[in-house]
Amino acid sequence: MAGRSDGGKSSVRIVVAGDRGTGKSSLIVTAVSEAFPTNVPPVLPPSRLPVDIYPDRVPITIIDTSSSIENRNKLVEELRRADAVVLTYACNQPETLDRLSTFWLPELRRLEVRVPVVVVGCKLDLRDEYQHVSLENVMSPIMQQFREIETCIECSAHNHIQIPEVFYYAQKAVLHPTTPLFDQETQTLKPRCIRALKRIFIICDQDRDGALSDAELNDFQVKCFSAPLQSSEINDVKRVVQDKVPEGVDDRGLTLVGFLYLHALFIEKGRLETTWTVLRKFGYNNDIRLTDDLLPSTFKRTADQVRLFMLVNFLLTK
Repeated sequence: MAGRSDGGKSSVRIVVAGDRGTGKSSLIVTAVSEAFPTNVPPVLPPSRLPVDIYPDRVPITIIDTSSSIENRNKLVEELRRADAVVLTYACNQPETLDRLSTFWLPELRRLEVRVPVVVVGCKLDLRDEYQHVSLENVMSPIMQQFREIETCIECSAHNHIQIPEVFYYAQKAVLHPTTPLFDQETQTLKPRCIRALKRIFIICDQDRDGALSDAELNDFQVKCFSAPLQSSEINDVKRVVQDKVPEGVDDRGLTLVGFLYLHALFIEKGRLETTWTVLRKFGYNNDIRLTDDLLPSTFKRTADQVRLFMLVNFLLTK
């Protein structure tokens, strides 16, 4: 349905994989029960998180895996059924981090597992307190090489540090994916995303003057997020845009350049759900294509509709 912010996904299946002893099972048990386990079996049965634990209210099933040779076929089967993969390493075992780029990430590619990956450093509480590690410095070259990594996070099941966040980021990567919207290498919006946002801008520009006035911005906000903007909030938005992109605002309002800049900024700041909500409210699916119900085969156009149709197509091809 065009208006759904979750893209119509009824459930999310997250597979947790990584070397033996990196804390996979403890991570899962602590996430589900909110208690650190004293004993865990080698591999847990499928686990479910409560539907209301995250804002999107989409059920999450977490699949534990074994890295042993004898369970290899089961691991491959689960990875191929995953909506997202959580790859674990142990913060107190640097060699398990190295294995992500030498084995696990290349293996996912070899198996053609094309889903978002969240890299998780477990056992943060066991890292030497004198060992100062910058996660950004460590992971940046790995993320440059493996663009399928959505985010990285360190956690401690024992000390209950950032456990819910692990599966929130994994779910978010499935429901609000980066890849269709944004080119990580060039740090720019992708062409199909730009075309869709141009169409939305043109539709919202009701007086066809090439900018969104305060009233048009407010109508857009209400349509997408069911809440109006205060005048001060609109002014703040325009100020942010004008500071970075002077041509993004003119005396008529927010221009197309400014509208596109805002969405690039949302994505860079990790607010992908904002752009996805806009796209889905205007009828786009996860491939940023219009859903079938918004593409009628025939309909009778009024003269104004014909002019709008021609204007949209002209501007989209500019």
